[in-house]
Amino acid sequence: MHIGVIGAGQLGATLAEWCAESGHDVAVTSRHPERLGDVVDHLGGHGVAMPVAEAVSFADIVLFAPPWETAHEAIDLAGGTLNGKIIIDVTNPVVPVLDGAPSGFEQLISWAPEAHWAKALNTLPTSVLSDRRGHDPLLAEFVCTDHTDARKATTLLIRDMGFAPFYAGGAGTARLTEPGGPLQHNPVDIFDATDALAEAMTVLR
Repeated sequence: MHIGVIGAGQLGATLAEWCAESGHDVAVTSRHPERLGDVVDHLGGHGVAMPVAEAVSFADIVLFAPPWETAHEAIDLAGGTLNGKIIIDVTNPVVPVLDGAPSGFEQLISWAPEAHWAKALNTLPTSVLSDRRGHDPLLAEFVCTDHTDARKATTLLIRDMGFAPFYAGGAGTARLTEPGGPLQHNPVDIFDATDALAEAMTVLR
């Protein structure tokens, strides 16, 4: 597949590298794609740097990984190229979302409502992901989305990276995975994912 990665910080660059290792062709992008030579060098010949809108157009799936403060700007730079595109949001708001307020994921959806959003790969730092990647029992990665195509694509990509995808529900459950939520900073292997999600869901009742 063609994967676009918006944001080349630690998480974005790491996910781009894992996608390339899995045989996917990767386009990395940021506000300054001309500065991403070092990131591209780590993609083993499977990566290029492009402006945001071009990277989105190139991609079958987009990993959305800019700093939260620049998330709206990244969506603006992508413009209409996001329409109908599968976007996996791996970001986290800077502060916990207050009760009754939209989650970070729901804010992104409101800014680009025509995209097919999924939320995943945002609960743990890259150090933990790197340590647990590909090791049995596989680390569960919770997936939240309202789109069937996004769920299937996210599931496939998570498996390619060496984790175990676990569907947690629609967009409304994403707040469980964000700062202040019970699934944030909570490494769970696939055998314990059902119980962890059930316990977390009590927060929404």
